Amino acid sequence: MTSTMDIHDILKRLPHRYPFLLVDRVLELEKNVRVRAIKNVTINEPFFTGHFPHRPVMPGVLILEAMAQAAALLSFASVDQYPGEDTVVYFAGIDGARFKRPVEPGDQLILEATIERAKAGIYKYSARALVGEELAAEASLMCAVRSIT
Repeated sequence: MTSTMDIHDILKRLPHRYPFLLVDRVLELEKNVRVRAIKNVTINEPFFTGHFPHRPVMPGVLILEAMAQAAALLSFASVDQYPGEDTVVYFAGIDGARFKRPVEPGDQLILEATIERAKAGIYKYSARALVGEELAAEASLMCAVRSIT
C-alpha cells in the first residue's frame, strides 16, 4: 500500500526547516520499500545567490541532502515514528555519488529512495534524483537514526 505526504506531514516527520528543508511533497511511499518525493527548485533558493551568479545551479551536496531527507521520511514512516527533540537522523555514508545533469531554477527534482538494508537503526538506500525522466544524480546513502540526550 502506498501513501502520500503534504508539507504539513513532512514538517511533522523531519526536523529540518527553511532554508534546509528540501522536500516539498511525497508522491508515493511504500513502507519498508521505497519513496518518491519532489523538491520544487526556484530562483528564490538562498544558495543561488552565490552558486553561481552568472548561471544558477543547485549544489550537488544539496541534491544529496534532498535525497537523504526523502529517505529519512521513508525510514520514519516505515517504523511509524515521529522524530522528537531526542531523535535525529545522521548521514553515515555516501557511496558512488554521480551527477549527470545540472539542476537549475524552474526544475522539479524527483527524489527516489529504496531501502536496501535496515538493521539496528542503520539504513542503507539506493537513491536517485531526476528532472522529468532525466537522471540528475544517484548514490548509495547510509543513515543512522539515533537518540540524543
